[in-house]
Amino acid sequence: MKKALCTLSLLLTLPLTLLAGPVEVGQPLPALSLKDQHDQAWQLTPETKLVLFAAGRKASNLVLAVLSTQPKGFLEQRKAAYLADMSRMPGFITRTFAMPSLRAQPFKVGVSLSEDTLRGWASEPETVLLIDLEQGRVSRIRHANTEAELRQALLPQP
Repeated sequence: MKKALCTLSLLLTLPLTLLAGPVEVGQPLPALSLKDQHDQAWQLTPETKLVLFAAGRKASNLVLAVLSTQPKGFLEQRKAAYLADMSRMPGFITRTFAMPSLRAQPFKVGVSLSEDTLRGWASEPETVLLIDLEQGRVSRIRHANTEAELRQALLPQP
């Protein structure tokens, strides 16, 4: 009986370990294990210095406007990654329009389809959240509201 209760307890808490916690300056960026737009595993690498996070259509369109004109490998050269929260989007729209559009892009996009996955992350649908990392820890959180601001954030760092 005791073994069964332990097993049940583990099974009930395991999904919680897959959820990311809040993003806070000075803290490690919560671990994420997602899929990209091609249904392949997507994770941040230890070398990642910048995460572009779009939680809404306007923010996502801003990222796409800037990145779609860049050559393949652009994000990797800048040690950057793009994460899109599509959890609020209706499933039909995601499958029919959003994912096919992302599949046409020359860069990887981490895609979150569950609102629980990024619970605690600041979600501002009209602005791109820029999360600067140093050795896996959040060093700064900024916002980009325009293409010019996003392009500036993506300039090569010394």
